[in-house]
Amino acid sequence: MLYTENKNGIDKLRIVLCLIVCVIIFALFIARLFAWQIIDGDKYKEVSNIAAAYSVPTQAVRGEIYDIDGNPLAINKAIYNLQISKLYIEKDNENDVIIKLLDLIENLNIPWEDKLPIDLENDGGYSFKQDEEDKISYLKKDILELAENASAEECINALTLRYSLDVGVMTERMRRNTISVRYGMEIKGYSMTQPFTLAKNLSKKAVAFISEQTQDTPGVKIAIEYDRYNPDGALAPHIVGTVGAISEEEYNKLKSQGYDFNDTIGKSGIESGMESYLKGEEGELLMIKSADGTVEKASESKEASPGNKVYLTLNSKLQKVANESLAVNITAARENGIAQGEKYSGEDCNSGAVVVMNVKDFSVMAAASYPSYDLQKYSEYDYYNKLINDKHTPLFNRAFNGAYPPGSVFKCCVAAAALQENIITPSTEINCTHIYDYYKADTVKCLGTHGHINMNDAMSQSCNYYFADVGRMLGINTMYLYAQRFGLGVKTGVEMYESNGTLAGRDNDVWYDANTVKAAIGQSDNAFTPLQLATYVSTIANNGVRLKTHLVSRVESYDGDEIIYENNINNPEAVQKTGISESNMKALKKAMREVVTSGTAKSIFGDYEIKIAAKTGTAENSGSDHTTFICYAPYDKPEIAIAVVLEHGAKGKYSMSVAKDIMDEYFKIDRNSTDTDTSSDMENN
Repeated sequence: MLYTENKNGIDKLRIVLCLIVCVIIFALFIARLFAWQIIDGDKYKEVSNIAAAYSVPTQAVRGEIYDIDGNPLAINKAIYNLQISKLYIEKDNENDVIIKLLDLIENLNIPWEDKLPIDLENDGGYSFKQDEEDKISYLKKDILELAENASAEECINALTLRYSLDVGVMTERMRRNTISVRYGMEIKGYSMTQPFTLAKNLSKKAVAFISEQTQDTPGVKIAIEYDRYNPDGALAPHIVGTVGAISEEEYNKLKSQGYDFNDTIGKSGIESGMESYLKGEEGELLMIKSADGTVEKASESKEASPGNKVYLTLNSKLQKVANESLAVNITAARENGIAQGEKYSGEDCNSGAVVVMNVKDFSVMAAASYPSYDLQKYSEYDYYNKLINDKHTPLFNRAFNGAYPPGSVFKCCVAAAALQENIITPSTEINCTHIYDYYKADTVKCLGTHGHINMNDAMSQSCNYYFADVGRMLGINTMYLYAQRFGLGVKTGVEMYESNGTLAGRDNDVWYDANTVKAAIGQSDNAFTPLQLATYVSTIANNGVRLKTHLVSRVESYDGDEIIYENNINNPEAVQKTGISESNMKALKKAMREVVTSGTAKSIFGDYEIKIAAKTGTAENSGSDHTTFICYAPYDKPEIAIAVVLEHGAKGKYSMSVAKDIMDEYFKIDRNSTDTDTSSDMENN
């Protein structure tokens, strides 16, 4: 009985406690509701009206590129672009807005972004554009999911349905153009966070007119953006490089690094090689849009950060002289060949390259490739088509990517290696009998019959017989080992794309001892870039120590307050020691000096005001021989090194003249007072 009474007491206590807890909970609910509806009612009413919040990227200003003296090579220019923004446009009203804008800009004769690979014919029919097979296939397969044999008319009809066009109220031309804009929007990722640019680089007059006509048209805006501008687009286009819209492949690779589908990215040259420094970082604009489609608030949640400034080691004055001299001497070589009327005498000389380097730190002071082009015109459709259809390939960077047989300039490497391996001394003589036939199936012809000749004379007279025999004794493995140390057949490390080149023996699946004699005179499969040849002769001038070849002097923050990266001229990076002793390097340099004082370069440099060391070369190939030339100056205290290659140049005087013009500028020598008679030019090998 006692247990029952206690149990009833406990139950009553539990009920009381539950009631108290319920009262407290209800009191809290009532207090919270009062706060929501009375105290913070206006605030939460605003929140309840929001349909969505969007983070819109804001453009980051791309970093700029300058030469060593701060002269601009690639900078930013503010432009006005006509954009359609989905954030502000009324729902399902894109077509009306597009038609209005197309009418406006066509009346003003403004070009617009036409991405549709379908043309409207004069008879009202449709046809696919020529030479756009990939774009047509993408439209059919990926966008419309049509059969491969679908006609242009079928594609237009499918796109009309896709974009809900009312064809009854528009001309056929307006139908086609409206479809093109909608298609461009689709492939460009048009969305709440990504506006679509319909027309670029509007004039101030066009901006004023369009702004006036569209002030009551939601979704239309004039955006101030920055376009790449090259003040002297013809100065160093292959080095500065190009920018362009990011490709799908690039986007998939780089989106994790903050790239958008509509970003501009470096495509070639320093613009590509230094992309990570130049890009900058986009900002974010937070856009709050209400349920009825009205943008309620726009606030910058992250400020855009500009890219950095890249200062190159290029000297614009030297670069200009290199450009001009290449053009003049290539033309002269070709005209001389035509005038001679003999096949393979230079009549096919149309291209070449030159690289100029500072021996102190292996910085590239000039790098010219001919034929060339103008960066500022590159984006023009007709100009670009002309460039890509030019059989002489002006877009190709011969200075860094053209790989050429070096000819006799390779003999410096062979001599250095043979001296170091104790195969020869400077006084070692070999009897040149004109035809070197140690290997009967692979003979080498010398341009002379020199008789007993030592290394210095063999270098100055470019004796093929001498170096073929030295190469045989040296062996291909040792030969290419030293070549690599000198920077031949290996990438130099320059901050943009470069070719690897080819080293005979190393890069061959099959090699015979007889092949070595051809390799030793710079033939066989040896093929090096002018940049590698410049690095090679700079290494000789630097007593056998190869430094890192570079184009970038420093990288600064956009405001110039901070140095991000620097190649210190007083503390250059050593890459490789060739292993050539000081005495052997001295002997090699002496032999290269004799090339100028008594050998194949005497006709151009014998009386030159500055003492130089050099080596000439010709290389056999289909057509006229290529001509090569390497040199450094001054001989006793090197400052500058030069490598020149003229494709099918035939005569060595033209490649030497390019180097002479550059040294005249560098050493401030009056060219008119130092012109040398080149009529008695010795043939070089």
